[in-house]
Amino acid sequence: MKKVINYLLLALIVVLSIITVFPFIYMILTGLMTYAEATSIPPTLIPKSLQFQNYFEVFQRAPFLRYFANTLFVSLFTTAATVITSLLAAFALTSLEFKYKKVVTLVMVSLLMVPYESIIFTNYQTIAQLGLLDTYLALILPFLTSIFYIYYLNGYLRGIPSTFYKAAKIDGASDLEYIRRILVPMCKPALVTVGILTFIMSWNSFLWPLLATNTKYYRLLNNGLSAFTTESGSDVQLQMAAATLTVVPILIIYFVFRKEIIRGVAKNGIKG
Repeated sequence: MKKVINYLLLALIVVLSIITVFPFIYMILTGLMTYAEATSIPPTLIPKSLQFQNYFEVFQRAPFLRYFANTLFVSLFTTAATVITSLLAAFALTSLEFKYKKVVTLVMVSLLMVPYESIIFTNYQTIAQLGLLDTYLALILPFLTSIFYIYYLNGYLRGIPSTFYKAAKIDGASDLEYIRRILVPMCKPALVTVGILTFIMSWNSFLWPLLATNTKYYRLLNNGLSAFTTESGSDVQLQMAAATLTVVPILIIYFVFRKEIIRGVAKNGIKG
């Protein structure tokens, strides 16, 4: 009976895996089809010949290289800022003693319950009043830190004995020296996790860049893909090729760093 249950669970996992992976595989294959194959009924699953020229045509029709450069710049800057500010804030909440510390922590945890969509127009009004619309600052400024990652790192740092900090202070090290020489190496898995997840979130952002930018010069990848889908009309194969261009870099990053992500989350769960 136990073996039967195990086989059923294995079969369920296989079926769910196929359901999850199939849309990505079909997207990639459709991006390599001709127009007739991409729009055929019943649908063609495998192209007769690979149409790599679809990707060249995508770059000719829309400035995707510009979209890539914008998205990469914004994602890298946002990731670096979020990792640094989240680590500093988590260190302050964990190791430093200051007035109203519990109140600050309670407010931060409460803000986790506030949906991002409820404050996005407030952010928009602020950016507009500062005259920063359609600039890189508009895309970066609201995401220089993250309460969620502060809380995540705070839970991770609580698992590090306070004796390390006290010993460092006795040796005359400043707080920044302690963070750089001791804290960063000890919580590297968590920092890598924060960095990768922040990069993925920034790379996939859509709503805020749509509000904050008005021209192609500052447009990010997903907004460019949305505009291209409208402009390309019925060219399904080109739309799928463009969609593949936006997804593949993130998949590569995930597969390269998946062990670090799992390690960071697992250690946080054990220590928390």
